[in-house]
Amino acid sequence: MNYLIKAPEKLHIEIHLPASKSISNRALILNALCSRPKEIKNISVCDDTDVMIKALQDENSEINIEAAGTAMRFLTAYLSVKKGSRTITGTERMKNRPIKLLVEALQSLGAQIEYIEKEGFPPLHIKGQTLAGGDVSLDGSVSSQYISALLMIAPLMTNGMRLHLRGNIISRPYINLTIQLMRKFGVVVFEEGQSLTIPPQQYSPVENFTVEADWSAASYWYEMIALCRHENASVSLPGLLPDSLQGDISIVELFDKLGVKTTFTLSGVTLTKKKREINPPLTFDFVSMPDMAQTAVVTCVMLGIPFKFTGLQSLKIKETDRLDALQNELGKLGYPLTGYDGKTLQWNGERSNAVPSPVIATYEDHRMAMAFAPVSTCRKEGIRIADPMVVSKSYPSYWNDLEKTGFSIINNSSVPR
Repeated sequence: MNYLIKAPEKLHIEIHLPASKSISNRALILNALCSRPKEIKNISVCDDTDVMIKALQDENSEINIEAAGTAMRFLTAYLSVKKGSRTITGTERMKNRPIKLLVEALQSLGAQIEYIEKEGFPPLHIKGQTLAGGDVSLDGSVSSQYISALLMIAPLMTNGMRLHLRGNIISRPYINLTIQLMRKFGVVVFEEGQSLTIPPQQYSPVENFTVEADWSAASYWYEMIALCRHENASVSLPGLLPDSLQGDISIVELFDKLGVKTTFTLSGVTLTKKKREINPPLTFDFVSMPDMAQTAVVTCVMLGIPFKFTGLQSLKIKETDRLDALQNELGKLGYPLTGYDGKTLQWNGERSNAVPSPVIATYEDHRMAMAFAPVSTCRKEGIRIADPMVVSKSYPSYWNDLEKTGFSIINNSSVPR
């Protein structure tokens, strides 16, 4: 299946975004580690959070987290301290996403984890027990989710944990998010340089914990405003907080350069167009918010803004190799990107022959679908997106929200939805 998406001439709408997946998944783990958990309100409704909830509630011997990378990493650590034997597995893509560094770190702290198929990759067999804890060292440039997974279970270790992070730390705002949420649940975390110390202690449940709206989901509406040709375009997004714990709030600064003004209101934010103030090429280090790279890359090429984006090393181990995916799909539209050193993407403004009637492949990656749909605002013929339902991973109502805005969405049998 693929969708043909055509944009309206004008954009003026209020959209209620999904709750933050990043906060939801962390809060669910922290709440489950409390002796008497309480209800978490406004939990994200998406595939990634659904599998997390199911895994925490079910007592089945096998847990299938499907394509949810966050769930795989967080639950690998969580199951290591929860008594009982469980197997955790996922899709074929998940079985090829590395987890060796996390497993080794957990094993050094006393965890009993075995590989079932391929060394260094899921599925895993985990025998939960009380971990001794102690000192552990981890490369900070691989995945912040490994670090967050270790941090969240550290208070339950007999000796607590002292985590030493080596090298350049990527996605630091996600680590900060984890630490701030741990503190909300009553745990003390000591930070000293690149070392984090968590003494043995108990989590306390939070009364009326409510998950805020998702800044990652907001990024696609920023992109639509940036690309929309109507000067009076506006989108209101209730539920977004100016003091958000989410690292992706940094899109406010990035899209300010790309011509989007953010006005905070009592209920959330309103996005409107403003004059772009860029001296190309635009440079930006995405090491702190790699999930926003696809949105920014697509926005820049469609605006004709040359760029050099760095800090993209973690994109190769996401739902797909996002560096290759961006080069492949923007190449279909006639925009040849250059990737090098495994962490940089660059576009100098060159054009190449576009593929006639291109269909954008999504590679089982929700962010590919959502980042390319706004391209329809720049093409009278619209844009075709393959396997569009991948958006259910984080933003299930995405296509419905586009239709509310006036986008035309037609499926591959040419029957309007």
